[in-house]
Amino acid sequence: MTKRGVIMSTVPAPDQFLDLRGVKCPFNFVKTKLKLETMKPGETLQVVLDPGEPVSNVPRSARDEGHTIVNISERPDGLFDVLLKKSGA
Repeated sequence: MTKRGVIMSTVPAPDQFLDLRGVKCPFNFVKTKLKLETMKPGETLQVVLDPGEPVSNVPRSARDEGHTIVNISERPDGLFDVLLKKSGA
């Protein structure tokens, strides 16, 4: 959708950002979990992950913890942006 020549995105801007490229499993989820623990319920966290196990395991583990997966998108460089929303619990 455009408004006066500006492309409007339906994916909200994240409240926090975490770059975990090169971090191996299970440490990438441990770091994600620790970051989420510092955030308020409803805030969003964008996590940059490598393909393969990281992008498969981190979203699944976050969902298992009760958080919401807002969006997963592949970047041109082959990495993935995962947008998580912290649960209210």
